[in-house]
Amino acid sequence: MIIDMHGHVTAPPEFYAYKSGLLSSRGYHGKGSPGISDERMHQAARRHLDLLEGVGTDVQFLSPRPFQLMHSEQPQSIVRWWVEANNDLIARQCRAYPDVFRGVAGLPQTPGGDLRPCVEELERCVAEHGFIGCLLNPDPTEGTGLQPTLDDEYWYPLYEKMVELDVPALVHSTACKNPRESYSAHFISEESVAVLNLCKPECRVFQDFPRLGLIISHGGGSVPYQIGRWRAHRIREQEANPSLESFDDSLRRLHYDTVLYNQESLDFLFRIVGTDRCMFGTENPGSGSSKDPATGAWMDDLKPVIEGFSWLSAEDRDRIFERNARSVFPRFRVPAAV
Repeated sequence: MIIDMHGHVTAPPEFYAYKSGLLSSRGYHGKGSPGISDERMHQAARRHLDLLEGVGTDVQFLSPRPFQLMHSEQPQSIVRWWVEANNDLIARQCRAYPDVFRGVAGLPQTPGGDLRPCVEELERCVAEHGFIGCLLNPDPTEGTGLQPTLDDEYWYPLYEKMVELDVPALVHSTACKNPRESYSAHFISEESVAVLNLCKPECRVFQDFPRLGLIISHGGGSVPYQIGRWRAHRIREQEANPSLESFDDSLRRLHYDTVLYNQESLDFLFRIVGTDRCMFGTENPGSGSSKDPATGAWMDDLKPVIEGFSWLSAEDRDRIFERNARSVFPRFRVPAAV
């Protein structure tokens, strides 16, 4: 089975018109409804399904489109209403196509905000919709301020609930309002910050939550590809404290997806962190949905790229395409909510 664990919902235009209404009114008229008919929901989903079938994907985990989540907007009520609408639309598509789609919940995160609404929405999505994971944005300020890093105890109420519900998180930032970065560049910046803080020697997250599952989007940001710098830093730390683990071992506290659209980066990721820490993901349709002019192949059609690595064993491929996702997302074993 080919499990793509990094996908985002495809919605009709009226869904984003609903978002525009929330933003323009700032919630003055209440929550309202996107008003998407079953026919329009199916039209959007079928286009998405056709793309997955064309590249041989059997199952894709769906979450909200991250750059659309507007976590830094005010008032906080419109953030929560919009996240709930996203999760409800994903649930409808999962119920309509339970053999292909499974849900990953967006969370109503706000800058430095109380995590109780996030815990409540995660509980709702698991209990009512049978979702199997969540998105975790390390920077709900969207590039406009300071947020506690993922090793901070600020996040512990959410981590506790994730462990209780047996759901992992895909670490994935959202939009960016900093004019120095596009949202796509911000993804890589925040993933890098997340990895480095979760891998530092004083981080206690995995001691306090040994069953916590965190997957870093886009192949770990910049960290695996700058590993010489971080290895050197850790070696200097080990001179003062020889009991510290190597930086490479610290990287293996985490999991990584394969949303990297070139052969060289994928090859490097597998060699650095190991195929037992990598999960197949493409974000198809999304940022990589462009044709390579040199080959004519879609850049997010990653299955043949991974199959083309002669040094990967059959066991390696099985881990990447299926087994690791089944292990890290244990609720995938539970049938989708109908």
